[in-house]
Amino acid sequence: MSGSASERFPVHREPGRPARTRRVVLAVVAGTALVVALLIAGSVVASGYDRTAGGEVAVIRNGGPLDNNRVRQVLPPASARTWIGIGSTAHKYPAQQRFYTITADSKRGDREGVDVENDPTADGVEVGIEATVYFTLTSDPSALESFDDKYGTRKYRGLTGAYRYAWDGDSGWTTFLDQIVRPVISNDLRQEIGDFRCAELQASCSLVQNAGSGASSATATASNTNISKIQESINASLQADLNSTLGGPFITGVRFNLAKITLPQQVQDAINKAQAAFAGVTEAQARVAQAKADAQANEQRQRGYATCPACALIDEYKAIPPTITTFAPGAGFAVTPSTPR
Repeated sequence: MSGSASERFPVHREPGRPARTRRVVLAVVAGTALVVALLIAGSVVASGYDRTAGGEVAVIRNGGPLDNNRVRQVLPPASARTWIGIGSTAHKYPAQQRFYTITADSKRGDREGVDVENDPTADGVEVGIEATVYFTLTSDPSALESFDDKYGTRKYRGLTGAYRYAWDGDSGWTTFLDQIVRPVISNDLRQEIGDFRCAELQASCSLVQNAGSGASSATATASNTNISKIQESINASLQADLNSTLGGPFITGVRFNLAKITLPQQVQDAINKAQAAFAGVTEAQARVAQAKADAQANEQRQRGYATCPACALIDEYKAIPPTITTFAPGAGFAVTPSTPR
């Protein structure tokens, strides 16, 4: 017997079916690929649009595969949806007023955006500063472009050790302030505080620096005046120092508010002891004055008794407590109040 197996056992096939199946599969695959391609294309095109919120401004930099990395445009606060280009990046910065906290409390200073500040006075006392700096980032587009070139293209190390850009949210912005703006503020404070003695800034400091003398109201008034002078002086110089150090008018509307000057804990403890000692002296002086007044009153009373012996006896009777029913000042003499019927 000869011939192939297919010839010996013929199989019935429906004509044209394999070709139609292949066409259906290819159509499904092509359709799926087209949908995926459209989705990818739509996502890419959508990424080329951006906008800003009401409290932020954005510096747009080119970033496409065939493009440069220069500044493309600046979006103002609360901008409409704007075409920024495929692959471009938006560096968004705060556009509203911000503040920077300065404190002498180390427990409050272990976080971003808060500076622990202690500076020496002219007589070497390390005083703490409690203050707040208010400011706003410039809204001028050309200045913003220059600012982003200088400070938006590098990362800054935060307290946690993480590196962030200045435009990387609130954490990035406060990290930038800690690294770049804080030293300028600290330098101005150190210079101003160093022009005054401790007692000129904190009246109670005189209690431990000049033994035996208290802090007068005049000294307290002078210290308040000096604190106001420091605040005014820093307000006059800080804006110019920031412009000079940062290389342009990037930080605007600077306002420094000095709340108070604090003393080191050991100095404050010594002041508390001195105040307690002065209080003790005052109390003792009051007792001495009271004793003198009592002695003078007794002396005057005794003179009166010398001229009026009966008055002495009357006062003696008046001094008998109501609980005593019989009074016998001498032998053979006694006074017994009558019992009310």
